Amino acid sequence: MKNPRLSKLELRIMEVMWDRGEASIREVQDSFPEKNRPAYTTIQTTVYRLEAKHAVRRARKVGNFHIFEPAVSREAAQSKLIDDFLALFGGRVQPVMAQLIESGKLTAADLKDAERTLRSLEQEEK
Repeated sequence: MKNPRLSKLELRIMEVMWDRGEASIREVQDSFPEKNRPAYTTIQTTVYRLEAKHAVRRARKVGNFHIFEPAVSREAAQSKLIDDFLALFGGRVQPVMAQLIESGKLTAADLKDAERTLRSLEQEEK
């Protein structure tokens, strides 16, 4: 199945699901800071949209409410976001890397980790 495209609020809800493993709509709502907490119905609608996108599924029913669990992994969702982001640059990684380096968000340690990963992938291909 293709990984769904997720909005900012959907991603925030998914973070709760990934961290907890499962959660009710009320638990998701309570995870937001009180100052900027969306209404219960907003969270409910968004969770139902996530369910329609096959990003979450109903794990079980407790009383009159459902417990939801993630149906896609954090890694799959991140991969989709990165692919969508790179598509904005025609799939080219170089402009993104240059900006990350110039802004100080990509460190020498990050580059060494990336080199190790590349070497490991090259070894697996042989």
